Amino acid sequence: MNITTRKLSDIQLNSSYLRLDTDVSALMESIRSVGLLHPLTVNASNELLAGARRFQAVSELGWDEVPVQVVEQDALVQELISIDENLVRAPLTSIELEQSLNRGREIYEQLNPTANKVDLSIEELSTEERAALREREDRDLNSFAAVTSGKTGLSKAVIKSAIKRDELASEAVKKARSDGELDATKTNEIIKLDAELQAEVLPLVADKTSKEARRIVAAAKQGGLEAARAEAETVVPMPREYRQILSPVKRVNRTMTRILVENLNYDGPERAAIHGELLKLWDTLERYLDRAGLLEDIPEDGASERAKPSASAAPAAPAAPAAPAAPAAPAQEHVSPNAVTGDGDTHAEHGAEASA
Repeated sequence: MNITTRKLSDIQLNSSYLRLDTDVSALMESIRSVGLLHPLTVNASNELLAGARRFQAVSELGWDEVPVQVVEQDALVQELISIDENLVRAPLTSIELEQSLNRGREIYEQLNPTANKVDLSIEELSTEERAALREREDRDLNSFAAVTSGKTGLSKAVIKSAIKRDELASEAVKKARSDGELDATKTNEIIKLDAELQAEVLPLVADKTSKEARRIVAAAKQGGLEAARAEAETVVPMPREYRQILSPVKRVNRTMTRILVENLNYDGPERAAIHGELLKLWDTLERYLDRAGLLEDIPEDGASERAKPSASAAPAAPAAPAAPAAPAAPAQEHVSPNAVTGDGDTHAEHGAEASA
């Protein structure tokens, strides 16, 4: 490749991989300060292969000419250069990333026939087979997934999953993903079916959780569309709000338990705001538990019977259960891990009837 200059007006923007609609304001400031550190990449026909954001930035800065490196390679190599530029530099949507990775794999494996191929199978593996596969992947240094992992920082597993989603998904599934109706996790399940069955099962899983989708797809693999429909009818619909709450509730329970077990305190400027939000949560949980008929299941000495702290007070540790016929003991300053865990378990059991 040789470095030369080209008039911006002579550079052709024909590649579908070029991204000319991104914010380049920071890049423009950098070029103003230190100049263009990396030339654009063009082919012998002056078609831009890499450097779309740099092209956009210098165009907006009013440049007439720009340094370029000219690539004299065949069409596949030129396309791979454009794909690499996208993968390494530009923020891509999930769909664009999957398409770029899969097309890059096709070109790389065609240009490097002796390199390890990316395994596109979706078979269910035993524990021993998964362990053997991991060992092979650890030794793999020259597959497209291994090479691209080194360039992008993405793991080989993430790259392979993305490639499979683009390669194995039917057009109906790809459209559902583009429309935001299907996430990557459910796509990983539905691509286990052949393309025709994917399109038929898609309406059955689109509004389901990942676990429910897994059950429906497993039924479809065993007994076809009718079995999938029968399985879908057993699913009790979960409102979106319930799906969104389970993981946050678990995280809050774990965090609060850690605060209590480790006797952590905070006296900073956000203390009052934190305590205020906790009091709001307390009230909301009591109303929810009462509506769900769960308050009656909480022991009389449980959390619902404790006096609420003021917003400015430090969070109090839950009282440990009274030991029968135990002699009086001096007051202790630490929080009992067992007492905290017991209280946390009570709330987790009754208050986390929801979903992420």
